[in-house]
Amino acid sequence: MDVIREKLKLLPDSPGVYVMLDKDGAVIYVGKARVLKNRVRQYFHSTEKTAKVQAMVDCIADFYYIVAPSEADALALENNLIKKYKPKYNILLKDDKTYPYIKVHTREDFPHISVTRRIKKDGRYFGPFMGGVNCKEIVDIAAKVYQIRTCAVSVKEKPAKPCLDYHLHRCLAPCAGLCTKEEYAERVEKVLSFLSGNYEEAEEVLREKMAKFAEEEQFELALDYRNKIGMLSALKRRRITSMPKDVDADVWAIETNGLYTAVSLLVTRKGIMQGSRTFHSDAGAAEGGEALTSFITQYYSAHETPHEVIAEETEDEALAAFLREKAGRNVEIVHPKLGVKRELLDMAAANAKDYLEKSISAIAHRDDMTVRACERLKDLLSLSRYPKRMECYDISDISGVDKVGSMVVFTDGEADKYEYRRFRIKTVEGANDFASLQEVLRRRLSKLGGEEEERFSRPQLIVIDGGKGQLSAVKEIFDEMNVTDIDLVSLAKQEEEVFTLSKSDGIRIDRRDYALKMLQRIRDEAHRFAITYFRSIHSKRNLESVLEEIDGVGKQKRLSLMRKFGTIDKIMHADIEELCTAEGIGEELARRIKTHFEEL
Repeated sequence: MDVIREKLKLLPDSPGVYVMLDKDGAVIYVGKARVLKNRVRQYFHSTEKTAKVQAMVDCIADFYYIVAPSEADALALENNLIKKYKPKYNILLKDDKTYPYIKVHTREDFPHISVTRRIKKDGRYFGPFMGGVNCKEIVDIAAKVYQIRTCAVSVKEKPAKPCLDYHLHRCLAPCAGLCTKEEYAERVEKVLSFLSGNYEEAEEVLREKMAKFAEEEQFELALDYRNKIGMLSALKRRRITSMPKDVDADVWAIETNGLYTAVSLLVTRKGIMQGSRTFHSDAGAAEGGEALTSFITQYYSAHETPHEVIAEETEDEALAAFLREKAGRNVEIVHPKLGVKRELLDMAAANAKDYLEKSISAIAHRDDMTVRACERLKDLLSLSRYPKRMECYDISDISGVDKVGSMVVFTDGEADKYEYRRFRIKTVEGANDFASLQEVLRRRLSKLGGEEEERFSRPQLIVIDGGKGQLSAVKEIFDEMNVTDIDLVSLAKQEEEVFTLSKSDGIRIDRRDYALKMLQRIRDEAHRFAITYFRSIHSKRNLESVLEEIDGVGKQKRLSLMRKFGTIDKIMHADIEELCTAEGIGEELARRIKTHFEEL
């Protein structure tokens, strides 16, 4: 505490971020402050603290701070550090499912429309779509009604042959020069209006087509159009009539019981209720507006920013500046007292409270399988530290061909899929899993230290899929690279024995123990990830070798077919008309490809 007392005297009056560390040097809390001196001293001088804050203070062995130009910059930096370290006393956005958006690629001369889960500043985005709304169906409606293209083929000056979508009246075929830029731009404007919630014109066109197909006794097509009309009608029923059509608002509410926290989100776009989502987390050391502001910041670092954020309490100035920087426009923070926005806020609060009351046992069970399983694993295997970040490695190949390695990451016992990595084995000849593991771990461990560790955080535990042989092979790389601060174990599948460096015999953990189940989950996930990558590479390699046998299918046409179909199986089962939709594949060549596969 003497070190902390001395550091407290040196704290500046500036805004910034403070980082609390435990006795092992692990980050346990990241916070931001308008005035660092005042905020950090409160933890050590104030007598009244909640149980959670006191528990954190009892764990603090050291801290450091980073001065920021403004409170908004401090909020952005806090968000980055929370994502990097995932501190145990911060309210964390766990298991964030990124919902799909519909993107209109407005930077193109002839924009196409697609479904995406990643937001970039390179087009118009609509969504997120949740609550049973099928984005692909909406894109299909846009294509059928407005004939806007859904492919990403570049439109070149030299016209190409119109594809099947043109003949099905789903595209104006700008790639074939069959429409002008002005004609296509009119359709794009109508699509933008449709995606903004103006469904009336599209619904009318769909009804006309449904009636036409019914009259022609094409009942399957008529039924498809009827289903699409039904989906649009359901979307219209979600419209909040008392809310302006031009308002995009997200509604946030937070509820805590001291142990756990629930955060509820309602999403409205163009006055239409898109759906809701409730997140849960451990109750952190921050409270009230500070906790909700931190959580909202984490969420919008990966999601579209609305025009309005409706909440009971937030740190308005810093949050508004952060959202303005991300969105490139003003974002209003609203604390309504009356009206429809107040009703929405009350609905979000009720959702959070209901979720917390009904899901406490499920949340506690999840903690047993994750955080507490990590704590138990530390004791069972005599690990040197709590395994907050675990990495597991596996190798996949067939007879030494297309060798690949996988790295999966669990943080606090939960899959952290954004941190997964995969490796092509470059230096190993033939089937040699030991040498392949050594190559993968040598490449991984070389990222530790310096700037590379900013992108590849240091794990506390590395798990190898295998027995004592695999463990010994990786230990050689640890010794070669002088790695002494990372625990290393292996899990042998046959008897589910755990091998460590400190014991000659394997350790058998009760098969009902959550600690073993967590090891099994990370091992199986590493195997799944490696197999998926291997199949992808192996399929593409086989595809290229088979296509090379067909007269007239050169490198460019092979690439075109691979881009269009992806796998050999899909090409084998495509008919001549579908093959012609690949760029550069004419009818004669399509027949030759079809004949080739029929004769195999």
